[in-house]
Amino acid sequence: MKNSPSVTVMSLIEAGSKYENEKNNGISHFLEHMYFKGTQKRPKSIDISKEFDAIGAQNNAFTSQEFTGYWGKAHPKHTDKLLDLISDMYLNPTFPADDLEREKGVIIEEINMYQDLPIRNVHDVWNELLYGSQPAGRTILGPRENIKSFNRDDFVNYRKKLYLSKSTAIIIAGDVDPTIVFKKVEKMFAHMPIGEKGKKQKVLEKQLKPAVKIKYKDTDQTHLIIGFRAFDVYDKRTPILKMIAGILGSGMSSRLFQKMREELGICYYVKAFTDQLTDHGVLMVTAGVDSTRVEEGINGILGELKKIRDQKVSPEELRKAKDYLIGNMYLGLESSDSLTEFYGVQEILNEKIKTPKEVEKEIEKITASDIAKVAKTIIKNKSLNMAIIGKYKDQKRFEKILKV
Repeated sequence: MKNSPSVTVMSLIEAGSKYENEKNNGISHFLEHMYFKGTQKRPKSIDISKEFDAIGAQNNAFTSQEFTGYWGKAHPKHTDKLLDLISDMYLNPTFPADDLEREKGVIIEEINMYQDLPIRNVHDVWNELLYGSQPAGRTILGPRENIKSFNRDDFVNYRKKLYLSKSTAIIIAGDVDPTIVFKKVEKMFAHMPIGEKGKKQKVLEKQLKPAVKIKYKDTDQTHLIIGFRAFDVYDKRTPILKMIAGILGSGMSSRLFQKMREELGICYYVKAFTDQLTDHGVLMVTAGVDSTRVEEGINGILGELKKIRDQKVSPEELRKAKDYLIGNMYLGLESSDSLTEFYGVQEILNEKIKTPKEVEKEIEKITASDIAKVAKTIIKNKSLNMAIIGKYKDQKRFEKILKV
């Protein structure tokens, strides 16, 4: 990225909630917090934050089911400082016991926050519906009782199993010289721990008929997810599945937006997207609908799902969807941090690295026949699921109408 106004340094580690068991569920995310609490070189959290702030940097971290990431973003002249900070946090965390105890309160309040946000919490209900007691069915934040029970040894031992060279990728994007920056990374991360990386439990899937899971909550709006079991991120049909999601729910001219907002006036948000990981995936629609018209909203979504399965997409709509997906992909890659994530996620999931141009070519190859074939494969009753948060207790009420 010549002449880029920023550079981003990111470390990605194959360590997420799918690497946990029931007893330590939540430790990957808690560990992410603890990496900001001090290192041997920077003993206190304020020492780390001051150095980021002193160069006008942005920095943060995130935890998912499959991986955890730490990143810093600043002017290219501060590349060495970013490398120093990110490598120090990765290699030399101290996990101060006092900070650990205080952070328990922070994590619990984060859990409470998301529990109070049904637009977010419905995704936890969805995962539990599909995967049950498997790691993929548990929350990334974990239960409160786990958070309260963790001690310093738990973090030290968990880190030893997963934060290793074989499970780590360092990604840098911005106005840097690759040859020079590679040498700096080799030097700064030279003492990265080695060993065999920890393994995660493979997701098992079994479903024979539509399934519903309800979480009762006194809300003014019903939040729901309707979707289907699909395939993992390595599947050759992945670009086609993303195109189906794009036609259904990307942009204000998408089918679901037009149906649910413009025609029915029943919701503010409605989106369709895919969520594909190393050994499972889904096609899903999420919406917040008027609780007094919830059946009408569900039928509206199901109707659009049936339509894309049973009726061929027109050349005009296919062209529009391609242009939208390609255009939004490039717009989303304007910054150095978005580029590190674009390439880094491919690397950490052991995918074949594709450039934006290669992704664009894949999108351009998709035909209406491809869409019809994949839609017929995925959109079936035996893989249909719905998660709901709202003022409901009668599951049979929704099982009666959940069919395609």
